[in-house]
Amino acid sequence: MKTLTLAALAVALMASTAMAQTPTTKKPWDEAFLPPAPQWQGASQALIRDGSDPWVTAFEADPGHDFSPNYVDTRAWFDKLDKASKLVRVEDFGVSPEGRPIFAVIASKDGEKLDPKKPLLLVQCGIHPGEIDGKDAGMMLLRDMAFHGKGALLDKVNLVLIPILSVDGHERSGPYSRPNQRGPRTQGWRNTATNQNLNRDFMKLDQPEMQALKRLQAKYRADLYVDVHVTDGMDYQYDVTYGYNGEDGVWSRSPATAKWLDEAFKPAMNQSLEAEGHIPGELVFGIDERNPKAGLSDGGLGERFSNGWGSAAHVPTILIENHSLKPHAQRVLGTYVFIETALKLLAQKGDSLRTAIAADSALRPATIPANFVADDKPSVTRAFKGIRYETYDSPASGATEIRWLGQADPELWQLPFYSSHPPSSWPAPRPTGCPAIAPTSSSG
Repeated sequence: MKTLTLAALAVALMASTAMAQTPTTKKPWDEAFLPPAPQWQGASQALIRDGSDPWVTAFEADPGHDFSPNYVDTRAWFDKLDKASKLVRVEDFGVSPEGRPIFAVIASKDGEKLDPKKPLLLVQCGIHPGEIDGKDAGMMLLRDMAFHGKGALLDKVNLVLIPILSVDGHERSGPYSRPNQRGPRTQGWRNTATNQNLNRDFMKLDQPEMQALKRLQAKYRADLYVDVHVTDGMDYQYDVTYGYNGEDGVWSRSPATAKWLDEAFKPAMNQSLEAEGHIPGELVFGIDERNPKAGLSDGGLGERFSNGWGSAAHVPTILIENHSLKPHAQRVLGTYVFIETALKLLAQKGDSLRTAIAADSALRPATIPANFVADDKPSVTRAFKGIRYETYDSPASGATEIRWLGQADPELWQLPFYSSHPPSSWPAPRPTGCPAIAPTSSSG
C-alpha cells in the first residue's frame, strides 16, 4: 500500500474540513493513496437500475455508485417499501444506547406469522457500520422482489434482513472512518456509541444491540445466518470471500452443517458468483503484513465471533468478508448475488440442511473445549490468487514495507495455511491470549 506521509495526511484532513458531505463528495486521497484497483466488468452490473425507476436506491442513483444513505433515509426508504408491498414489513427489535430503533426487514409471502416449515435466511449487515455493503445490496434485492419479478424467491423460503445493526456507529460517519477501504465515500464508525466492538460480543452479550440480536435470532430461528463484513488487510484478486467454522474438514462444533456447507452450499455459491463476474474465495487472513507469501490463517474460530457462536449454537453461520480494495459497487453487487443465491439454495436444499442441524443439535460431547489457539505448523498448502507487490524502505516506519501494484499475478501462489483448534486437542495448550500465529487482520 502506498505510504501517506504525515504532512500529506495533514493537508488532506485540512482540505476535507471545508467539504460538505453530499452524495457527490469525494475523499481527496481516494485514488492517490490506495493501491490501484484492477479493472472489473461483471454481468451483475446489469442489476443496477437508473433514475427512471421510482424505487432506485441512493447507491444506484449516485453517479459513481459510491454512496450509502444515512440511517434516517434508509429507514424512510424501507418504511415506504413496507407500505407499498405486501411482501415486505419492517420490525423494530431493539433500541441503541443513543435511542435509535434497531430494525429488521422481513420479506415473506406468509403475512404476519411466518410458516415454520419454510427455511429462513437471516442476513445481518452493519455490525461494523463502515462495512455496509449488505445494506445497499439488500435494498436492491428487496426492491426487485417487490416490483421487478423476483418475488418467486419467497415461494419456499423467508428472509430477515438487518440493514444496520450498529445504528449509532452508522451515524458517527465521515470520509475517513476506513481510509484503507475503497468506498463508500461516507462511512460509519467501527464501534458503538459506548465505544464497543459488537463483533466481539457474540458470547458475552454485554451490549444492548447484541442482546436485541439474540432475541431476534431466538424468535425467527434462522436455518442459515449470514454476517456481512469488509476486510481490513492484504490485497488479493478475490472480491467476495466467505467462510465458516469447519470449512474443508477443519474442526467444528457442528460437523454435519459444516459438511453441508462444504458439499451443498459452497460449490453452487461459487458457481453463481463466477457466472456474474465475481471472484469468490475462502475467508483467510495473512499472517505477516510485511510478507504476503508467509502464509494464511483462519483468523480465529472463537465464539466471540458470529461464525464461532454459530458453530457452538448449531446455527449454520457464514462470515462474508468482501475485499476492501475493490470498489464499493463491485462489493455491493457481489453481496446481492450472494444473498439471492443463498435464498435459492435454501429453497432447493433446505430440508437436507435441517437434517444436518438436527444431527449436530443431538450431539452430547463429554467435554466442550473453548479458547481456540492457532496451530504451530500449517495443516495444508492452499492455492491463492495474489496481487503483485513490491517492497520499499519506508521513511515513515523505518522498516521495509509492502506496496501493492494492483495487478493480478498470473501465477497461483502456493501458501501454507494455519488453522485453529481447541486447546484440549493439544499436548501443551498455550495460555489464553497467546496464539502461535497473529493474523495481520482480524475478521471484520
